[in-house]
Amino acid sequence: MTSAENLHQAQWRRTLNSVTRRVATAPHYQASGRVVRATGLVLEAVGLRTPLGSACRIEITAPGSDRPDFAEAEVVGFSGDKLFLMPLAEISGLVPGARVFPLGDGEDTGARRFPLGDALLGRVVDGNGRPLDGGAPLDDVPHGTLASPPMNPLARAPIDTQIDVGIRAINTLLSIGRGQRMGLFAGSGVGKSVLLGMMARYTGADVIVVGLIGERGREVKDFIDNILGEEGRRRSVVVAAPADTSPLQRLQGAAYATRVAEHFRDAGLSVLLIMDSLTRYAMAQREIALAIGEPPATKGYPPSVFAKLPGLVERAGNGETGGGSITAFYTVLTEGDDQQDPIADSARAILDGHVVLSRTLAESGHYPAIDIEASISRAMTAIVGGGQQQRAQQFKQLFSRYQRNRDLISVGAYSPGHDPALDRAVELYPSIEHFLQQGIGERADIGDSQQALGALLGGVP
Repeated sequence: MTSAENLHQAQWRRTLNSVTRRVATAPHYQASGRVVRATGLVLEAVGLRTPLGSACRIEITAPGSDRPDFAEAEVVGFSGDKLFLMPLAEISGLVPGARVFPLGDGEDTGARRFPLGDALLGRVVDGNGRPLDGGAPLDDVPHGTLASPPMNPLARAPIDTQIDVGIRAINTLLSIGRGQRMGLFAGSGVGKSVLLGMMARYTGADVIVVGLIGERGREVKDFIDNILGEEGRRRSVVVAAPADTSPLQRLQGAAYATRVAEHFRDAGLSVLLIMDSLTRYAMAQREIALAIGEPPATKGYPPSVFAKLPGLVERAGNGETGGGSITAFYTVLTEGDDQQDPIADSARAILDGHVVLSRTLAESGHYPAIDIEASISRAMTAIVGGGQQQRAQQFKQLFSRYQRNRDLISVGAYSPGHDPALDRAVELYPSIEHFLQQGIGERADIGDSQQALGALLGGVP
């Protein structure tokens, strides 16, 4: 064999090996389309027939490389023969006419799969299920899709057992039931993250799932290291999709955190799900909906936003009788402390109660800054006895009586002896304020909290 033939065979083998490697690492392709338009957050592709919500890969040219690379995207809508794709991350190297390949091999719909199970405990992952904590990869753990069938409401176990959240004011005055879904309504900077961290550390749940959706990246590390702490992190799964990620990743992060909680609930465990925040989830859906042409409605929010919220929230709650449960806290940001914000108003209607944090209390150094008069737990009457309900009602009446007369008391226009109930409220108010405040490192379980409330109201008829 001549040297020229040897050289030709060597080149042929190198080419064959290169093609084999690319085929082995590439997804299973059904067909291919091409990108015809890229505007803002959305790419338009033609030549594909793939279901809404399925995953695709877009061929791009990586900077500094002559070999093609792939970026993942999801089908978020279509119009006629055009598909609207939204990338999971910012794309560089996209060219007109770039090829698009759907994931799946015909039997698989292309739905993406995410890690689930006990291997996630103590881990911090992003909205794709990839580790952010520098730990071992999660490729070998069980995976599942984000979709889950809705539960029959008649099959759910009733909310009849109180869960300990470690916060004195909530355990006694806003008692939370196992499987209840509560909203934490607050403006920015009034201590909602600290309150959530206290509940994560002190709750009596078996597993804690934390979804940090759309928050600042700095807050993610601060929440994990300083607020959640080592004790809380050992039995927690943290899903972080900060504000600098794509709106699709933020939506996906919230759905993934909920799916992880559902997995542990289906295993018979009591789960505490903390979602910070539901408002950022709604904003992410607004960005996607407006980008694909959906018309805005209330305050710029398209109708699909208000359809997405109950779809996410209703996945939490109790499982079947004798099974596990998901007790959920969703933070809701109120713009300018406006409780009639459309997202706040919608969330209030679909949740089982709300805890309102007051900026006035926070600015006066009162922590946790819970506005007792504006907060309510709709399941409290079903989970506590008559004596506890009566004590909570008496406490709120005394607190409200003092607040209504606060201005008169401040200017010295109040004189004792004319209103016995107000006299009692004024006498007990220092103890009431002390009862409602709690340090970040202080734990107040249900028994101690009820005992303290009984001692405070001991002289009330």
